[in-house]
Amino acid sequence: GVWKIQHHHSSVMPEEIAMGKAITEDEVRGLFSLWNNALATLDPKKVASRYAKKGVLLPTVSDVPRTDFTSIEDYFINFLKLKPQGEILESHVTIGTNWCQDAGIYEFTMGATPLSVMPEGTMAKEISEEEVKNLFQLWNSALATLDPDAVAKRYAKNAVLLPTVSDIPRTDYGLIKDYFVGFLDKKPQGEILESNVTLGHNWCQDAGIYEFTMGATGDKVKGRYSFVYVYEDGEWKIAHHHSSVMPE
Repeated sequence: GVWKIQHHHSSVMPEEIAMGKAITEDEVRGLFSLWNNALATLDPKKVASRYAKKGVLLPTVSDVPRTDFTSIEDYFINFLKLKPQGEILESHVTIGTNWCQDAGIYEFTMGATPLSVMPEGTMAKEISEEEVKNLFQLWNSALATLDPDAVAKRYAKNAVLLPTVSDIPRTDYGLIKDYFVGFLDKKPQGEILESNVTLGHNWCQDAGIYEFTMGATGDKVKGRYSFVYVYEDGEWKIAHHHSSVMPE
């Protein structure tokens, strides 16, 4: 005369979406010390082990994007000969569900680099690798308007832009727009030469090498890039954008 359980199914969340691992902003900043401590061992395997299975490293002193354990380890074989130790000078932390990002400026006593991390979200929005690559065209088309407001609107609310020709991290709409006021005077149009896409839960990353043709002068400039996109307000926006000239 009572209702009983006929079927009960319990399993772990496949992507731990609803049971995110909690982390504070200070703990995110502390993660840098794990990487820095790995550098101090001078063991490239230990440094490479700090990177995720699908980690992408765009290093300072190499033109080659490192996209797997072996290539990341290979980079640090030589870099560790400099015995680098880093200190964060400026940090901008973003926290999501099972992801976090720390972007800014750091300084090394025996070398210098700017790198990046990646994010994740909640209700998943599907996107293919080809669609991720095409998100660049939305940004590139905004450049073609020569309207800094149109370009700045391609960035997410909490976006961080580490631009090529400015030492100032751009961390809000006003600062991002201000950067493009000057940059658009060059009438830039970009083309991706090499792309490495990573897909996550409500985030995706495209990192590699691109080349700009400056319409104002005809000059061509090649650089390394990383875009991290998040799904925000019904569209994919740039959450993190780092651009730097080719070191070699």
